[in-house]
Amino acid sequence: MNEEFAYELESDKPFETVVENIEKRVSEHQFRVLKVHDVQETLAEKGLELRPLKIIEVCNARFAHHALGKDTKVALFMPCRYTVHSDRHKTVVRLARPSMITRMLPEAGLEDLASKVEETLKKIMQDSV
Repeated sequence: MNEEFAYELESDKPFETVVENIEKRVSEHQFRVLKVHDVQETLAEKGLELRPLKIIEVCNARFAHHALGKDTKVALFMPCRYTVHSDRHKTVVRLARPSMITRMLPEAGLEDLASKVEETLKKIMQDSV
């Protein structure tokens, strides 16, 4: 996996435990869960099989407001997302790095904000696995 694009951790904890941990810990850092997409369930509705996979969308209103105030194109990368899936008896969590926004929109001046958001979201992951 390209580490510039995503931050990844593995866990021996069960899939649902990791999902629940992330959902709980985001609020401890003034983020909120906007939506949890159960990709496995959605595909199963169409008769397609997939191992457990959830996409957890999270947001911090203050960070979002600040970023959007600098450049509304940031909305293309919002909200922040975790993916959680099972892989060979492990639970894998990935975070699309907010710092990648600074590469896509270098003129927006979001380096400090993106770095702060990314560090917070990585901490949530580390505490969840």
